[in-house]
Amino acid sequence: MDTGLPPDALGRRVACGTDYGTVRYVGSVSPTAGIWLGVEWDDPQRGKHDGSYEGTQYFKCRHPKGGSFIRPNKANFGVDFLTAVKDRYGLNDNQDVQCGTGNTVVFGTKTVEFVGMDSVAEQQRQVQLNKLVNISVRECAVSHAGQEEEISRTCANMRHINLSKNLISSWETVVAIASQVQNLETLNVSENKMKFPSASTFTSSAFSNLKILALNQTEITWTEVLLCAQGWPVLEELYLSSNNITVLERPDNVLQTLKLLDLSDNQLLDGNQLHLIAQLPRLEQLILRNTGISSIHFPDAGFGCKTKMFPSLKRLAINDNKISQWSSINELDKLPSLRALQCNNNPFVDTEKNPETLKQLIIAKISQLEVLNNCEILPAERRGAELDYRKIFGKDWLEAGGHWNPEKNKPSEEFLAAHPRYPALCLKYGAPEEGELKGQQPLTLKNQLLTLTIKCPEKPEQKPVEKKLPESMTIQKVKGLLYRLFKIPGSDLKLSYKSSKLEGKEVELDNDLKPLQFYSIESGDCVLVRW
Repeated sequence: MDTGLPPDALGRRVACGTDYGTVRYVGSVSPTAGIWLGVEWDDPQRGKHDGSYEGTQYFKCRHPKGGSFIRPNKANFGVDFLTAVKDRYGLNDNQDVQCGTGNTVVFGTKTVEFVGMDSVAEQQRQVQLNKLVNISVRECAVSHAGQEEEISRTCANMRHINLSKNLISSWETVVAIASQVQNLETLNVSENKMKFPSASTFTSSAFSNLKILALNQTEITWTEVLLCAQGWPVLEELYLSSNNITVLERPDNVLQTLKLLDLSDNQLLDGNQLHLIAQLPRLEQLILRNTGISSIHFPDAGFGCKTKMFPSLKRLAINDNKISQWSSINELDKLPSLRALQCNNNPFVDTEKNPETLKQLIIAKISQLEVLNNCEILPAERRGAELDYRKIFGKDWLEAGGHWNPEKNKPSEEFLAAHPRYPALCLKYGAPEEGELKGQQPLTLKNQLLTLTIKCPEKPEQKPVEKKLPESMTIQKVKGLLYRLFKIPGSDLKLSYKSSKLEGKEVELDNDLKPLQFYSIESGDCVLVRW
């Protein structure tokens, strides 16, 4: 009896309206007549039971109500790749032109007759398909490659393909499509729940030029990633979010060209899993958002030293995790190439209520950081953060055995563990002086008055003026004060300052919204005014 079902229906992906699922059973269901499909739905709310009916278990589901039975005519088993492309880009037989009767075609109000109309239209379609470089057939119910070599004959110039959220059931289907695209560089097959090879198979050359691959929400495991990666010789970016990857393995002789790896929304067993991928030589960006990690540690390097792990890592995202200790932030200073960090929504953030202070602490703890939570760190901001850090923890340093005399300077291991950058900050700015630390508040006082000399270096006729200004005064308000002094609009004023500690260097006061304390200006410093 012809059921109209594909011969490989069992295990295939199907759509029913807007719902997606996997066929887990094909056959009769007593006492009803005819063939039924037992489907495990991606959204368990679409289901009714666990695959059993009236006491008989026909198939199994991960969710107790994730399954149901549907008739075959309700299931969409999908179309081949090329059919989906033609449908999406309006290049099917009845979509490329507005057809009249017989061998005529309508252009506006004119009807033109053509000889050999069908063959000409087919040639035009072929030309248009061959021009396509970027192709997206997302949510087009693609389930198989189609006739052999048909894609390579029709779409020879494709380089970037979006196949996300289709009905692809196995990695073999992806290989069958990709093997017909000679210069494929970018491939997105996310949101296709697929079967992947479980053992080392013949490596196809289908992905020999592939640089970017997205496999988000495909249920792939890390072991399967490493098996498939044998066929990705030049891959640079790999996206693997939301795949329930919990355990990593060392990638031996694969993924060696990888520059970006996204493991977000996978609940890793622990932070030590990261050590297994730490030797990827070219990895520049690692995205670990919402991976459940609670700590980061590089045991091969001591205080103030650089780790050999992640040698090329420039950008790291660890936001939305469970990191509660500042020691993990200290560890990040060991990464030799780190320049950008995202770390919002971690418990350690809650230890400091003032967001500006929190930012300064992170900047001071990670020496080479240039971007924090997508905000650029300006040189003056780094200097201010480091000087404040040096002051704030100066008393702790003294009590732990720190000393201005290098021969007597022996801070304890506990202090160095908590503040591994402190010795480097002392070398950079000098050890904090006793006067600086007397009555030191935990943070700079908001309204502490600064005694500043105001000079106009290009206007010698203007005598220097001494002013007492609160640290919390913004540069904009300082310009308002100077307008009253010099009658020059604030928008025309350019401010900078010199300090005896800066050995003649000038620091621009270039952000009108920042307070004086942001630039670490101190009493006795000289503000220079130009217009």
